[in-house]
Amino acid sequence: MRVDLFDFDLPTENIALRPARPRDSARLLVARGAEPFDDSIVSELPQLLEPGDVLVFNDTRVIPAQLEGKRGNAAIGATLHKRIDLRRWQAYIRNAKRLSTGDRIDFPAEVQATAEHRHDDGSWTLAFAGDEPVEVLLERAGNMPLPPYIARKRGTDEQDREDYQTMFAAEDGAVAAPTAALHFTPDLIAALDERGVGRETLTLHVGAGTFLPVKAEDTDDHAMHSEWGRIEPDVARRLNEARARGGRIIAVGTTSLRLLESAARPDGTIEAFAGDTDIFITPGYAFRAVDGLMTNFHLPKSTLMMLVSALVGRDRIMAAYAHAIAQDYRFYSYGDSSLLLP
Repeated sequence: MRVDLFDFDLPTENIALRPARPRDSARLLVARGAEPFDDSIVSELPQLLEPGDVLVFNDTRVIPAQLEGKRGNAAIGATLHKRIDLRRWQAYIRNAKRLSTGDRIDFPAEVQATAEHRHDDGSWTLAFAGDEPVEVLLERAGNMPLPPYIARKRGTDEQDREDYQTMFAAEDGAVAAPTAALHFTPDLIAALDERGVGRETLTLHVGAGTFLPVKAEDTDDHAMHSEWGRIEPDVARRLNEARARGGRIIAVGTTSLRLLESAARPDGTIEAFAGDTDIFITPGYAFRAVDGLMTNFHLPKSTLMMLVSALVGRDRIMAAYAHAIAQDYRFYSYGDSSLLLP
């Protein structure tokens, strides 16, 4: 399928640079089947769901994985992507042409790493010096890895350490937030509990590959990045039981959806899961595990734009995005959200 089929024009003023406050005051575009679109707000989500439905959240925690350093006099930027072991991480490198195997990179706060190996996709394995956990080093020397379309416009600051983290964040390892869950607050969770809407968590450590553009002209030629995820056996069991009782499984964010679909059998039963997934969902995919999705608005020609098109249809998504732009919705990671119910 041609990648340009998922393109659209977005005015720059529709790109959100800060989240809504309070978080659940963000707008929510509701798309149910072929019905007209509804304009709602996130705090009204309990009224949009039914008792017995289950929301599935990603409990990954974003680490300050963006590092700015020097190799001699050369400026080197590193965005950690995926843990290899206790001391080594795969990273995307800015100014990589100034880097060779064995070079030492000096980061702030006396953090050092050696460029150990260059991968076929241009990323590098960085081996960090010392005995402290790499996550501790990052807390000293790193910045929150905001998406490029935000970082280029205003940089990052201390507020982002709170803003770019969901209330469910518990498991260190992500270098991008599962942004649909940024909209949730304790008050909203209490209202969902009162409504009888269940919730479960899984873990998918979102990698920096989520920001990479699709360079291929056809989806068949795109190599999807892999990410590590886990679904505990008890979570899988409860989700299967909820669905057997007639409840809908609503993924909060494309990360939750991708892991649920990776763990699903052909009959829709969700199994426990622990490992890497590089699932690439495009139109024509037969969904097995999920009945709906809450998700923010995605970049043109991105793999996530293809995913939501697969869920509700490309024409329906293009119409929804045109509606959102006409109604001045705020887009992308810090922007508004949508509830897609096929």
